[in-house]
Amino acid sequence: MKKTITVIAVIAVIIILFLITGPFYVIEEGEQAVVIRFGRIIAIEQNAGLKIKVPFVDNVNKFPKKILAWDGESQRIPTKENQFIWVDTTARWKITDPKLFYESVGTITGAQSRLDDVIDSAVRKIISRNSLVEAVRNSNVINQIDRPSVYQAGTEIEGQAAQTLGIDTTIVYEEIQIGRAALSAEVFDESSIITPQYGIDLIDIIVRQIKYSDELTESVYRRMIAERNQIAQAFRSDGEGKKAAIMGEMQRELLSIQSGAYRTAQTIKGGADARAAAIYANTYNRNPDFYEFWKAIDSYRTLLPKFRKTLTTEPEYFKYLYDQQGR
Repeated sequence: MKKTITVIAVIAVIIILFLITGPFYVIEEGEQAVVIRFGRIIAIEQNAGLKIKVPFVDNVNKFPKKILAWDGESQRIPTKENQFIWVDTTARWKITDPKLFYESVGTITGAQSRLDDVIDSAVRKIISRNSLVEAVRNSNVINQIDRPSVYQAGTEIEGQAAQTLGIDTTIVYEEIQIGRAALSAEVFDESSIITPQYGIDLIDIIVRQIKYSDELTESVYRRMIAERNQIAQAFRSDGEGKKAAIMGEMQRELLSIQSGAYRTAQTIKGGADARAAAIYANTYNRNPDFYEFWKAIDSYRTLLPKFRKTLTTEPEYFKYLYDQQGR
């Protein structure tokens, strides 16, 4: 009897130890597992439920069955024009072959690191062989938008001036041939060739954000400033030309007015001189002696105050100084 109880107790202890060591494991929905025994893969579990393993022998490595996200670090990449931009990329992926996944990368962290190498390399390769505009824009719809020119800042006069100067009042952006979405598709095609060897299936890759580098931003600002300075210089040159034309017209009108005024003044003066000469002649004819006397006195009044010294008054010119009869 005692021997039977002892056997039962031993069996009970063995069962309890067996249960404690965990012969069962659970696969949740959205999970899959690789069962390893002595370094060999003995089972692949992809269905949810309660599963059995050999305690102390089997190791269960669980992996997500759901779609996972990959977020890469921003890369500073030169474009075809050798202009540097920062490219931020994201992707979605999932484990399709857990056996191959375990053998090649082992863990989710290892898979993320391997995707860093694959996707970053593809992004750098695709971006560097295309122009900046292809990476930034996704379509040519921007050229179909009807918008006023930035140089027609609001007044009709400015718009007319821009047209007069030959400034293109329409904004036309460079046409793209590929576009950002197509570049993302090229990166996906480039990367999806490699990832299946790791038991990974890429779902999509998207270029999430593109930023100008500091050097390119400064270059864009300088180009914008140069364009605005060019427009401003065009307006200034046109203004200087109009100013010169106005000043020339004003000078021409001034000379015309002065010429007309001089001609009128000379006409009036000539008429006055003629009238004065007629008066003088009439006066002379009436009393020549008085006329001669008057002209001599008028001459004395003008010239004598300017004489510093008079040595003699005997010349004919001074004949009226002492005698009004001139004798």
